[in-house]
Amino acid sequence: MSNTGKTLRVHYRGTLDDGTQFDSSYDRGETLEFVCGAHQMIAGFDAAVVDMEVGEKKTVHIPAADAYGERRDDLVMHFPAAQVPTIEQIKVGDKLFLTTPAGQPVPVTVIGVNADGVMLDANHELAGKDLNFDIELVEVLG
Repeated sequence: MSNTGKTLRVHYRGTLDDGTQFDSSYDRGETLEFVCGAHQMIAGFDAAVVDMEVGEKKTVHIPAADAYGERRDDLVMHFPAAQVPTIEQIKVGDKLFLTTPAGQPVPVTVIGVNADGVMLDANHELAGKDLNFDIELVEVLG
C-alpha cells in the first residue's frame, strides 16, 4: 500500500557517513509530519517511506544527488563592500538571506569578509554529502 499523498508522522535520526549526527526528531521529542510525495522532503527520504507501514523501522543511505544535491560553485557569490551597508557587522559563519527578483528568500552562509566585500555560499550545508537516516513510521493520518 503506497503512502503517496498521505500525511505521515515519522521519527528519524540523520547522520553523515562518518557517523556525525546532523538532526534527530528523537532528540526534539516530537515527530516530523509531512505529506509523502509532495516534495516537502528530500527525494530519497520520500522514496524511503513510500511503502513503509506504521511501526516499521528502517535505515537508508541516500546519495547526495537524492538529498540536497551536489555542491555548486556557481552558488558561491561575492558582493562588493559598497553593496553591503552593514559589512562591519557581518562575520564568517553568519546566516543571512538574499531575496530573488521574485521576492523569495534564499538562505546563505557568510564564508568570507574583508575590505573588498563579502563571500556568500547559497549551497545547502549538506549539499554534496551522502546522508543516512534511521526512520520509524509512527502514524499515517490519511
